[in-house]
Amino acid sequence: MSEWGRVDVDGNVYVKEGDGERLIGQWVTGGDAEEAIAFYTRRFEGLQTEVELLEKRIEAGTVSPDDAAKAVATVREQLVDAQAIGDLASLSARLDALEPALEELRTKRKAEREQRIAEATEAKTRIATEAERIAAGNDWRHGADRLRALLEEWKSLPRLSKSADDELWHRFSSARTAYTKKRKAHFTEQNARREQAAKIKEKLIAEAEALSSSTEWGPTSAAYRDLMQRWKAAGPAPRNVEDKLWKRFRAAQDVFFSARESANAALDAEYAQNAEVKRELLAEAEALLPITDLEAARKAWHDIAERWEAAGKVPRDQVKELEGRIRAVERAIREADEREWKRTDPEKSARANEMITKLEDAIAQIESDIAAAEAAGDAKKVEELRENLASRQEFLQIARRTASDFG
Repeated sequence: MSEWGRVDVDGNVYVKEGDGERLIGQWVTGGDAEEAIAFYTRRFEGLQTEVELLEKRIEAGTVSPDDAAKAVATVREQLVDAQAIGDLASLSARLDALEPALEELRTKRKAEREQRIAEATEAKTRIATEAERIAAGNDWRHGADRLRALLEEWKSLPRLSKSADDELWHRFSSARTAYTKKRKAHFTEQNARREQAAKIKEKLIAEAEALSSSTEWGPTSAAYRDLMQRWKAAGPAPRNVEDKLWKRFRAAQDVFFSARESANAALDAEYAQNAEVKRELLAEAEALLPITDLEAARKAWHDIAERWEAAGKVPRDQVKELEGRIRAVERAIREADEREWKRTDPEKSARANEMITKLEDAIAQIESDIAAAEAAGDAKKVEELRENLASRQEFLQIARRTASDFG
């Protein structure tokens, strides 16, 4: 016997339901009734385990509301006329108790789904917008990589409603297509420009190689500078040939400039002796300073200048120093000469003497007028004449000092 079932003497097995009981099976007549009870009780425990598992999965949220509802319905069907011994009504009540939890799970899953859709909508809108920005620009190096990353991100996002998803995908796809076309056109044009640059540089190399044996150092150096400007203006050639072209172009220049350097070195060695001569002349020239005897300095300078020109060229790295020092002496003599000329200018001296004569004549006349005014007793006239006399005498002193400067 069991609290929830029994086996009668004929082997009929019953389960209690409400106030009555229901026949659920037939056990072998004469068989062990306890064994029958245990068998049908295990069936009940199996159903009980299924209910418990459903409760846990729904509580944990590890099952979708639809799958949970299907599982509840399946267990309900199993409870109808179930051939099991146990509190079947309690299992039905527990299934009923799951309905609010199912509804709560539906609400939660719906909110989560709406949140995911909102986030996906925002993310896909951002992806489409960024793709359009990339398509409008010309970042050919990083743009393609970024668009590939955006595509992978798009694939990882959940789908939206068909209309919303299609609209955003159209924006994203159109931007990718537009960028790809522009990028392809850019590189096609760039390749064409680089091929043209390679042809131009081949010609420049030919010109550079033709000049490499020239010994006209000045004009050829200028020609190489012009070639370099044209090389830069031509732009880059294809990457696989740019370095090779440059090495050939540079090699031609190196031949010329190495020869020029060798020639200059030889000239510098030849000019070294000239520099020693000019340093000796500098010692003579600088000994003239400061100038105390201008006439003697002039004569000495003319002799030094003639010997300086005759000495010839000096090494390039000494030109600035030597020329600077000799020009300083020349400048000092010229400035002294100018000062002497100003001091002895005949025209200025004559004008100064003429002014003195006029002032002396005017003073003599004023002194005569003063004597006449005093004899006439005209005190006012005398005062005016004396003021005029003082002024003329002051001018006379200035004129005499000026004249002495030209003496």
